[in-house]
Amino acid sequence: MRKALQKRMEAQKYVWEGAIPLQIHLHESQVTTLPPPPPALILAPRIGYLPLLVPLIKPHFRSTLPPGVDTIWFEYRGLPLKWYIPTGVLFDLLCAEPERPWNITVHFRGYPGNVLIPCDGEDSVKWSFINSLKEAAYIINGNCKNVMNMSQSDQLELWHSVMNEHVQVDCPAIEKCLFKFFRLVLAGNLEAYLRVSSKLKLATIEDEYTSLCSSKSQQGSGETDFTGQVKTGRVPVRLYVWGLSEDFDDLEDISQVDSWEKISYVNRPVEIHKEGKCFTLHDAMKNLLPEFFSDESLSDSKLAGVDFEDVQKIPSEDVSSNKVVEDRGQNAYEHREACYISSSAEIKLIRIQGIEPKLEIPFSWLVNNLLNPDHFLHICVCVKVPQ
Repeated sequence: MRKALQKRMEAQKYVWEGAIPLQIHLHESQVTTLPPPPPALILAPRIGYLPLLVPLIKPHFRSTLPPGVDTIWFEYRGLPLKWYIPTGVLFDLLCAEPERPWNITVHFRGYPGNVLIPCDGEDSVKWSFINSLKEAAYIINGNCKNVMNMSQSDQLELWHSVMNEHVQVDCPAIEKCLFKFFRLVLAGNLEAYLRVSSKLKLATIEDEYTSLCSSKSQQGSGETDFTGQVKTGRVPVRLYVWGLSEDFDDLEDISQVDSWEKISYVNRPVEIHKEGKCFTLHDAMKNLLPEFFSDESLSDSKLAGVDFEDVQKIPSEDVSSNKVVEDRGQNAYEHREACYISSSAEIKLIRIQGIEPKLEIPFSWLVNNLLNPDHFLHICVCVKVPQ
């Protein structure tokens, strides 16, 4: 058990320290000096958010900005980036063939309010994170009282544990190809996060992989019966589905996402409880996307106690509101689909924290090791849909 806990801590540390190399360019329309400024190179946390990088980016471009009020936003190849989606999720979703460094553009003017909800800097990101935590608590425990009843000091410590820390380092590997110095952004303090988040009493799922290894070591050989071993648990999942009509052999052949209307967003809980066998990622995907699995009956469209018909849109994306999530009842389980996906679609790629797991992997391992700090498992899926 101690060894399993150590391995889980090690995996959490890898997730916490995961980073994306960003090469951030100032949009040409806002360059007022010659020569134009060089791009800013930042090693950004996967679990972080783009607006939290502004304290590093703004000083880099300040001398060349036009006069006016800053309304900062980011884009990738013309697509405005949603600031409340973790940086690593944006990268996994929009870069099928990983681009390193990831070349994105920053704007200080002309905020696209028709595409992005308003962002007032760190405060908006903080409340978006807290609201996600409330939603996760409601899914897991049936209420979010522990989050709502957090003391101001605990709430502040929790947020600061997730916040970025900026460190300038000299890296010979980067020096040879890009810049002499780059900014390494650390994802806060994992120990502080674990200490404060443990007070929220968000239930954990027993790891079936660990149980399997333990049982095999005890039994020597033979098939393991999981009945009664794995605790039932509701897992908060955010699913981002990208549908493609053309087939492809290499990831580099995939066409670029140029509109958020091409991304289907599914926000549903998954209930882990499989009698007699290991509950895998394949099982979870059947619950999340039953229309992709023709071997499943229509009755399987009941997902973790929530009917398809009962899943409704959250009326707004106001992330600054402190409204209690549980007041929304089942409406807290948001299901937004921007495009129709045929039942004959084929899943081509799944990414979680930059990893492309096999469908046979125990879902409980993913939950225990690859969650984001908001206690959601963010899954990016690329599917081929027939024309």
